[in-house]
Amino acid sequence: MTRRSPSRTQFTVTALALGTALTVSACGSTAVPSAAPTAATTSMADKTAMADKTAMADKTAMAESPGMAHGAYVSYADYQAKMTMYQGSKVVLFFHASWCPDCRATETALTGSPVPDGLTVVKVDYDTAVELKQKYGITQQHTFVQIDSAGMSVKKWTGTKDGAAIKAQTT
Repeated sequence: MTRRSPSRTQFTVTALALGTALTVSACGSTAVPSAAPTAATTSMADKTAMADKTAMADKTAMAESPGMAHGAYVSYADYQAKMTMYQGSKVVLFFHASWCPDCRATETALTGSPVPDGLTVVKVDYDTAVELKQKYGITQQHTFVQIDSAGMSVKKWTGTKDGAAIKAQTT
């Protein structure tokens, strides 16, 4: 019997399968919902609606008195620009990746219902925030880091799915 060496196509298919498996396992999910939108397929209307919800939450928080610690879900840029507005609130950085099904589910929960009072969840782009990932030792998306008013890490965890669960994790 003659032994044949694997073809280039077999190596390519194996490499693609391995890459897909690693991506899915890094997200902490064993299955990717086929109906879930991806970054490439999310419509401009969906992106606009999501941005509008975030802006509306930000405007609502701004309209309230700064002494009141109302819940908010904001982008990192907005948080940096208006840090004093979130004083008196527990601040949690949410390292989010648009391609992560768990991240998308958490974002849907955070934008679909009010964030609990006393909690500010700050969305950080996992793929571009290299310095923040290094600062807080982040090695996977869908990681949460509670920070104090000086920006120092208080607690770090993964796997939380909504605002109430995030608040329950804070110290």
